[in-house]
Amino acid sequence: MKKKKLYLPVLLAVFMLVTALTGCGGSDSHKVTKAKDLPGARIGVQVGTTGDSFVTENYEKKKGTDIQRYDKGADAVQALKQGKIDTVVIDDQVAKAFAEKNPDIKILDEDLVVEQYATVFAKGNDELREKFNKGLAAIKADGTLDKITDTWINKKGKYHYKKKVKNGPKLVIASSIDFPPYESFDGKGDIVGFDVEMLYAVTDHMGVSVEIQNIQFDSIIAAVDAGKADIGVSGFTITEDRKKSIDFSDSYIDTAQVMLVKGSGSDGAASFAEKIHNNFVKDGRWHYLLRGLGITLLITFFAVILGILFGFLLAVIRVAYDKNGSLRFLNYLAKLYLTIVRGTPVMVQLLIIYYVVFASVNINKVFVAVVAFGLNSAAYVAEIIRSGIMSIDDGQFEAGKSLGLKFHTVMIYVILPQAFKNVLPALANEFISLLKETSISGYIGLSDLTRGGQTIQSLTYDALLPLGAVAIVYLVLVVGLSTLVGKLEKNLKKNER
Repeated sequence: MKKKKLYLPVLLAVFMLVTALTGCGGSDSHKVTKAKDLPGARIGVQVGTTGDSFVTENYEKKKGTDIQRYDKGADAVQALKQGKIDTVVIDDQVAKAFAEKNPDIKILDEDLVVEQYATVFAKGNDELREKFNKGLAAIKADGTLDKITDTWINKKGKYHYKKKVKNGPKLVIASSIDFPPYESFDGKGDIVGFDVEMLYAVTDHMGVSVEIQNIQFDSIIAAVDAGKADIGVSGFTITEDRKKSIDFSDSYIDTAQVMLVKGSGSDGAASFAEKIHNNFVKDGRWHYLLRGLGITLLITFFAVILGILFGFLLAVIRVAYDKNGSLRFLNYLAKLYLTIVRGTPVMVQLLIIYYVVFASVNINKVFVAVVAFGLNSAAYVAEIIRSGIMSIDDGQFEAGKSLGLKFHTVMIYVILPQAFKNVLPALANEFISLLKETSISGYIGLSDLTRGGQTIQSLTYDALLPLGAVAIVYLVLVVGLSTLVGKLEKNLKKNER
């Protein structure tokens, strides 16, 4: 008994030691008032941005410095407000947009690095880039770009450029719609911002329409490089490292990286009812969740069907080999498939299927998600079904053969009905996992349920309510599915009494 009591303290001590050695335990609060205070601070950045590159290059090796990378600038700001980090390094205009809606944070009056923004093109797409540059030069010459800048950046005007060319040839624009004032959602769910109107004006000069797709920032360059998008735009700074993998247009605006810190202001301490209204009722923001739920259920439904069909086929191949040694080559391929799929993360599989397998095909993203999640689920379904079949006593196979029944006849009418009842709980768990796995669909630009909650969060800068709502919806779906499976399992066992 004494030895058992020692296990917990020993494990705790090992955990604390590993945490200390790896620097994962965080650091104490470190007040940042200027750039000289960054060494030793907890610094938040949006992953893949020049702010990320700048602090990594200059401060990562400084003693006590903890660089924390977030998918979105809004997430970093939320962490700053909660005291999880000491400062956020981010674009100056984006910092102003965050500070306007969050009185409890402020911008330090010091530029870390001055930079230029441009749109990005795949290597070798020189013709499109030259046409874009001509259009950009045209809106610079006629003053359109200055008017757009005054409205969105300088806050001195009310000019808004309206897209004229809406039909004909279309350019696909990849962007991360969480980068105000460059691109963001308005109250109606439309994409607005400086970059959007700049793109509208340039592409009108080019005589083409546009389709703007909302994807993760760190996936934009991959989408352009793979041909899934013609142009990428979301505050891309011209750097020598990036020039090695992509091409840039001419610069369209100068900007800088600045520091956001927690100030002495107050965010107003809105009541719970006011937060509910702001997150869900105002401007009909609940629609983001509803539309996202529809896409999540659509992907899950068809992925389940694909997973069952392909998983059943894999299971039959493996059982046939295990029982009578047939289908040797197909069994080898099935085992290789199971090893690869179960040994790699589903997110990596999703990105490979979208950016590699379907690289040269302009294909519906929902279809891509169904294929990715369905093929991933099939590997687990196959082993679940195989285990159910193998759990049935071999005597039943022998009895079927003695009656002159063929292998597939015994399998269909004798073995599978019993195996299905045995594996139903495991299959239900797999489908529940599949439902939750679809939450990564945003990496290829799908506005699923989770992405809907993140969109609301980017508008309100409130993490608790929108993400809490997403969690509740998933919980209701899972509980509902579990209840239905429980009733089905109970009905299937009635004949055993």
